Amino acid sequence: MLAGALSSAVANLFVASLVLAGLAIYLTLIRQISARRTTTPDVTTGAAPARTFGLPETFLAAVLILFLLFNITAAVGRSPVQLRSRDLIANLLLTLFVVFLIAAFLKLRGIDIDALAGFSKASLKRAVSTAIILLLAAAPLIALAEGLTQSIFGSGSSKQEIVDLFNTSRTIGQRVMIIVLAVVVAPISEEFIFRFFIYGVLRRYFGIAVGLVFNAVLFAAAHTHLPSAAPLFVLGTCFTLAYEWSGSILVSMAMHALFNSAQLVLLAFPELVQQ
Repeated sequence: MLAGALSSAVANLFVASLVLAGLAIYLTLIRQISARRTTTPDVTTGAAPARTFGLPETFLAAVLILFLLFNITAAVGRSPVQLRSRDLIANLLLTLFVVFLIAAFLKLRGIDIDALAGFSKASLKRAVSTAIILLLAAAPLIALAEGLTQSIFGSGSSKQEIVDLFNTSRTIGQRVMIIVLAVVVAPISEEFIFRFFIYGVLRRYFGIAVGLVFNAVLFAAAHTHLPSAAPLFVLGTCFTLAYEWSGSILVSMAMHALFNSAQLVLLAFPELVQQ
């Protein structure tokens, strides 16, 4: 009995240390971001500043936010539905349409997407390595939010509809489609829409803090699953801080892809969760 209590105390202490370590890392990122913002930029180089978002982008972002809010409102009180493959395809086509619409709009406005999103600022290898470190730091914070959620809503309540579809899938083709959507399409499209564009516009006019919080709330709400709201809010916050700190959207895209990949592995091998 004493040994069991001791091992439980050690386990709790280990978990608490992981949470504190993750929190310390992200607080360090916040301090560095704040210090960078207060530093006076060097105006002696003569380099022309990169063109940023303006009022037309604000209007487009407002339309997009209203569209997301309409979908969120429509989902409130709706009974859970069973997703099908055609629902995934329809969602894929809509998401790609929004991404291409934003990209085409910015191109017509003469905005350099590569420079503004920082695609060339970090190599793929550096983006992935940075993403691994920051995701490991975020994992205890996400797990804490997940644990608090399950204590309120009950164990196993945080399964989204796409998770149920993956668990009940009977065909390899359907599972491959879900994997491609979760590991490739969703990380690229959602980070482009939420972090690069919506957060970029909010940051431009309301500052980092307001933009980060509103963007994380919108990101969590857009998944239209209340039990997942707290973990998704933490996840969205970590993605935004990673993007803001690194200056490259590739980092948050890599974090998103790695996180979804880990979730799929746990779904495919549930015995790992039990262990």
